[in-house]
Amino acid sequence: MATHDKANNPGLGIGLILIAIVAISFNDMLIKLLSGGYPLHQMVFTRSTIGILFSLIFVQLEGGWGILKTDTPWLHLLRGILIVIANLSFFAALASLPLADTTAIFFVAPLIITLLSIPLLGEKVGPLRIGAVVVGLLGVVIMTQPWQSSAERDAPFVIYLLPVIGAVTYALNQVMTRMLGVASKASAMAVYVQGAFIIASLGFWAVAGDGRYAEGLENESLIFLLRAWVMPEGRDVWLFLGLGLNSAIVGYTLAQAYRMADAATVAPFEYAGLPLAIFWGWMIWGDLPNGVVLAGIGLILGSGLFVFLRERQKKKSVISGKPIQRRY
Repeated sequence: MATHDKANNPGLGIGLILIAIVAISFNDMLIKLLSGGYPLHQMVFTRSTIGILFSLIFVQLEGGWGILKTDTPWLHLLRGILIVIANLSFFAALASLPLADTTAIFFVAPLIITLLSIPLLGEKVGPLRIGAVVVGLLGVVIMTQPWQSSAERDAPFVIYLLPVIGAVTYALNQVMTRMLGVASKASAMAVYVQGAFIIASLGFWAVAGDGRYAEGLENESLIFLLRAWVMPEGRDVWLFLGLGLNSAIVGYTLAQAYRMADAATVAPFEYAGLPLAIFWGWMIWGDLPNGVVLAGIGLILGSGLFVFLRERQKKKSVISGKPIQRRY
């Protein structure tokens, strides 16, 4: 994997990743809060348009317009597509599921990365890590409870698969990044991804921006994806602006964190997002995970941390040193 201009400052890397995770958690909370009145593609367009402006400022600070030039444009395009799919899947699930549940299921991504690294990267994964992956996947099964009938569910089973789809596409992106080794500045990577979001959201607007496909639907996630654009008013204007500023903060601090320190050092701190998701769910919607969900969260959290710590012990990184996080 190319390391190029990567610095070695683990303390700064940990500080940046914690800032990023707080911002990600705040972003997820705002999107769920606004999901009842606005379409997802409108939020994505607004936050990415504002976010890319801030990211371009960071581009100037990190070296000027020249750093936007890349020798691997198709790779960045593919990564952008994967990140868009990961985000849309995750955010669509937020409209129907509790914030903590959606976040916890998505955190199976590092375990999927471990599995994908065997056939795609030729890595040797020992029985301890394979066991941890099995435990984490069991946690997902416990949380989704596929044996329940439709009448017993608050949302259709397919909705629980959305964060799983997000986790798989995020994992594919990470493995691909490691496999091909892209050298780009943090601000440039943020601009590439924000651009992908803008293009995708404009595509949604062109096809479904008038809301005609949302008519007669009852599924909250589908309505969130296909609802007509609405001009924000009052407090919502500030919430949309907050989404944009937050997006720029997330994009820069995440990429920079993984440039400042090894992924095996930084990545475990991403799990701070789980208690934050539980906090926001309780604070705003009064949602607290029941015993079954807590058991699933515990299995996913424990297995994911074990994989990261095992990788650190072996001084190898399962994930890329320069990832593009799903929640830019």
